[in-house]
Amino acid sequence: MTMSATTGCSHSVCPWWLGWALASPVRRWIEDPAALLGPWVAPGSRVLEVGPGMGFFTIPLAERVGPTGKVVCVDLQPRMLAGLTRRLRRRGLGDRVEIRGCEPTELGIEDLHESFDFAVLIHVLHEVPDPGATLAQMAAALRAGGRLLLVEPRGHCSDSQFAAELAAAAEAGLSLDPASPEHFGRKQRALLRRSGLPERG
Repeated sequence: MTMSATTGCSHSVCPWWLGWALASPVRRWIEDPAALLGPWVAPGSRVLEVGPGMGFFTIPLAERVGPTGKVVCVDLQPRMLAGLTRRLRRRGLGDRVEIRGCEPTELGIEDLHESFDFAVLIHVLHEVPDPGATLAQMAAALRAGGRLLLVEPRGHCSDSQFAAELAAAAEAGLSLDPASPEHFGRKQRALLRRSGLPERG
C-alpha cells in the first residue's frame, strides 16, 4: 500500500478476483445504477468510465446510451477487462463499449480530447497513485459543460480526503455542478462540471 502525495489517501488496487462479487446483482440493493446514473445519461450519450471492474455500472450505461451512444472503459487490470468483455458479449452490448487498458498514472485517452458528455469515477479515485493527474486527464476528455460523477466509499476515504479530491478536481477545471443533489455531499458523492481547463504553462 502506498500514499498519494496529492490527497493523502492510502490506495491499493482492488484485486481482480473480487470483480465477480462487485458485479453481483445483489449489490443493486445497496447501490442502484439506474438511480445513480439515470438522470445524467441519455440515448446517444458518450460516456467515459475509469475503473469499470467487471461492469456493474458499465452494463447499465451501455443499455442507457443505446445503439447511437458509446461507452469507453479504461482499467489497469487485464483480467477485469477480460471479464467485462465476456459479460458485455453475452448481453449483446459489445459494440457499444470500447475497452482500453491503462497505466497507473496514464489513462491513454489523449486521442479522446473533448469527446465525452459524461464521465464516471466510482469507488476508484482513492486507489490511484496520482488523483490529480487522473482528474486532469478525465477533465480534458470532457466536452465543455460535460459532467463527471465522483463517488468514493466512506470506508476507504475519509471526509478530509474526499475534500482534498474535490480540491484536486477544481485544479483540473471541474467545479461542483449546480444540479448536484444536496445529499451527495453527505455520501461522498459529487457531480462535477467542466467549466474550463487551467492554462498550460
